[in-house]
Amino acid sequence: MNEGSVVLLDEAGMRRALARIAYEIIERSGSALDELSLVGVRTRGYDLALRLVARIAEIEQVGIPCHALDVSSFRDDISTSALLPRQQLDPTFLGAIDKRRIILVDDVLFTGRTVRAALDALTTGARPSLIQLAVLIDRGHRELPIRPDYVGKNIPTARSERVRVHVVERDQKDDVILQKRGW
Repeated sequence: MNEGSVVLLDEAGMRRALARIAYEIIERSGSALDELSLVGVRTRGYDLALRLVARIAEIEQVGIPCHALDVSSFRDDISTSALLPRQQLDPTFLGAIDKRRIILVDDVLFTGRTVRAALDALTTGARPSLIQLAVLIDRGHRELPIRPDYVGKNIPTARSERVRVHVVERDQKDDVILQKRGW
């Protein structure tokens, strides 16, 4: 770990945060769990969504569909996105989310621009009955009126700081690091 870095969540902390989110999803969904689909924002949001689906299945013995979503061509805050044509989403994916209750999952909520891009993608060619947002970390500094429905941990940060989520599926470890400088 670099100088100026702080561990916000270790492996056990991540596990507890995701378990809390899974229980909240179950509680708020009630008898409508069979109408639910999770959609994870690539890359780590999808990894977290898969874990949530597995945890919910373990608790409730119910299978919930899980999908990955690449929002890069729907973003408005990356200069190269203006050069990318909006991707056409797979009709199978659109059919799988149409008229369903969707929980969009991402690792870190910061400005809200990734979520806005995901909402654009989810509503291009499909009409979910409900979209809710679950994030592992909410660090504040919103530029858009977006608020998560499920939060693993709220972390007040400075704009100059960076929150890094590591997942074992990609990074061989689970933790959340706050990098204060030198990133």
